[in-house]
Amino acid sequence: MDGIAVALIVAMLAQGALALGLVWYLGSIRIPMILRGEVSIRDIALSRQGWPEREKQVSNAVDNQFQLPLLFYVACGLALALGPTWFDLGLAWAFVISRYLHAAIHITDNNVIRRFWAYTVGLGILTVFWLVLVLQLMAVASL
Repeated sequence: MDGIAVALIVAMLAQGALALGLVWYLGSIRIPMILRGEVSIRDIALSRQGWPEREKQVSNAVDNQFQLPLLFYVACGLALALGPTWFDLGLAWAFVISRYLHAAIHITDNNVIRRFWAYTVGLGILTVFWLVLVLQLMAVASL
């Protein structure tokens, strides 16, 4: 496996680490709330409505890790299958950085405008990544 492929896999692992880190962080918020009796299990069994705002804020950040990042993982898998390029690698890392920024905004001040722009930048990067992969696939198919 060449260095570009390894670096692309590391980008995927970094994105996965973000999701796992947020899940652990969410647990560190939820469990004490339940243990202190601030939240009743009955109130959260079927709905998030029973959680306070802070938990919902972090929970939404976790949910976001299973939206665009899903398409990112597919794109990386396709890039690995096609033979990743330096451009693919740059797009992958730019996307991961945008997701860390988005998550940081989400779990701190949650400024919706800044969060929107971080999301939109990531979406743009991911869109370019997919278009590049489509072009690469078309090139391979025409051989």
